[in-house]
Amino acid sequence: MKQVKPMLSAIPARHLPSLVVATACLLLAGCAVSPAYEVPVAAAPQTFKEAAGWLAAAPADTLERGPWWTLFGDAQLNQLADSIDISNQNVAQALAAYEQARALVREQRASLFPSVKLTGSGARSGGGGEQQANNNYKGAIGASWEPDIWGRLRAGVTGADASASASAADLAAARLSAQGELATNYFSLRQSDAQIALLNATIAGYKRVLDITTNRFNSGIAAKSDLLQAQTQLANAQIDLSSQTRARAQLEHAIAILLGKAPSDFSLAVAPWTLSVPEVPLGVPSTLLQRRPDIAAAERRVAVANEQIGIARSAYYPSLNLTASYGAGASRVADLFNASSSLWSLGVSAAQTLFNAGATTASVDAAKAGHAAAVARYRQTVLSAFGAVEDQLSATRALAEQLALRQQASSAADQVEQQMLNRYNAGQVGYTDVVSAQVTALSARRSLVQVQADRQTTAVALIQSLGGGWQVPQAQ
Repeated sequence: MKQVKPMLSAIPARHLPSLVVATACLLLAGCAVSPAYEVPVAAAPQTFKEAAGWLAAAPADTLERGPWWTLFGDAQLNQLADSIDISNQNVAQALAAYEQARALVREQRASLFPSVKLTGSGARSGGGGEQQANNNYKGAIGASWEPDIWGRLRAGVTGADASASASAADLAAARLSAQGELATNYFSLRQSDAQIALLNATIAGYKRVLDITTNRFNSGIAAKSDLLQAQTQLANAQIDLSSQTRARAQLEHAIAILLGKAPSDFSLAVAPWTLSVPEVPLGVPSTLLQRRPDIAAAERRVAVANEQIGIARSAYYPSLNLTASYGAGASRVADLFNASSSLWSLGVSAAQTLFNAGATTASVDAAKAGHAAAVARYRQTVLSAFGAVEDQLSATRALAEQLALRQQASSAADQVEQQMLNRYNAGQVGYTDVVSAQVTALSARRSLVQVQADRQTTAVALIQSLGGGWQVPQAQ
């Protein structure tokens, strides 16, 4: 890079202050090199295919989401979710990243203003023999400023501000993700409690049947195969109970980690399972989809990429720097404050790249490609968001239908099981028929519990896909 420095020695000193001021005013009238920013256009349907009655989408990511988990009416979940912001380490990491981004905005803004420094020094020198030692003291205050001629610094500030907004959206996404994961794990744990209670009751029933079968075998009424089948049935149920107990322990550990606690220091007692599932209000406008923090973050990163184009373009133009200093030098500290020892200077420097083998053009092209990639990521995020809502809406409807069918199936299987037991005790059917009925009944009960849990976890996923809740602020 070749630097061009104006020769100030040819200009009378008395004219330098006016020259610097005039130059600064001229430079401040420069132009910006960043492209005008426009929010990328993304495919947005007027309604969701899986739920009629939704209104057209529009950006609304700043709407208050509220404590959406209270919609499920579970006091224990409410207590746990309230501590996510305080204890979850992923949220703490996102919060620190946001604070860092805000600090970078302040740092970028500081570059728009002059920097002022105060310097001072003192030295003593001398030689051998009778040479007298000399003291040399200096003090000066200096300022330097790079005028934002082409908008490079302003582009940096705008980009940093957009990046901070993206970090704020990332923080919201981290909170929503932690809250959603907590709710999902919590409902899965309550499902495990229900499965464990169901298996305990089943095991107790199998033990009674085993006692009956043992007595019948000892009396010569039942075959040895009946006894072995009863024992196998009981052992399999006990194995299922052990597996379910392990699954519950793992879910409890996962919840502890989400709350920022060591698993050994946290436990959740068995409690009644609140089966409440909030219904999707079909009148909710699809504007809520734009409240998703990942969409907000992706859009703001497009803005960052847009400013990077301007920063890269600024390399085509010269950079200038203004400097000024005032100080004094003397052999005694007291003389530093005498007007006769004062020194001052004003300066203007300029630098312009004359040849770099197309490096600047390549940098601009790279920035443009980065912007195109950010736009594509934004559009893909929007498409994925709409797809997630469609998936959860269809799953919500299907699970509601399955619940009624599972309830019918479980009730019928329970009746068949009891009838088979009664007929077996009366000697009307073989034990194989009893085993078959018991297996079917247990499977039906467990499937009913599963669909009940699936409805709740699907509701959580739907809330997440909508950006954190369905509440719409009332008009003032």
